[in-house]
Amino acid sequence: MKTRINVIEKLPQATKALYALSAYVESTPLTKTHKELLKIRASQINGCAFCIDMHTKDALKYGETQQRIFLLNAWKETTLFTDEEKAVLAIAEEVTLISRRGLTDATYTLAKSFFTDEYIAQLIVAAVTINAWNRLAVSSQLEPADV
Repeated sequence: MKTRINVIEKLPQATKALYALSAYVESTPLTKTHKELLKIRASQINGCAFCIDMHTKDALKYGETQQRIFLLNAWKETTLFTDEEKAVLAIAEEVTLISRRGLTDATYTLAKSFFTDEYIAQLIVAAVTINAWNRLAVSSQLEPADV
């Protein structure tokens, strides 16, 4: 696959703004596990090899297991993820696939059983942010760093 125009490099002002949003997400009290699971799952849905590669490496560095990463796309079918993590993953999926049905009442209610309104809002912003990065990377056909 030939790399197209690299939007990230071509538009530094836009990239700077997106990096600022990413820095905000990193500064929140969202756990590293929640952030990385959310980023990986959204990136899987969006087919973003560049981001899947980056965030699985980050997740491993933060102590995530290979087995959980391998089974992340089947998180609903396994007991490896806690109910709290499943709420995070449901938010990731529903925000990523927003045109299907949006963030459902069921998922929102589940999230409310574990998290504050602020934490839920931060999860939504995290999902929006990784989706923006995915769209830039996929549109530019960015390859994972080691390829």
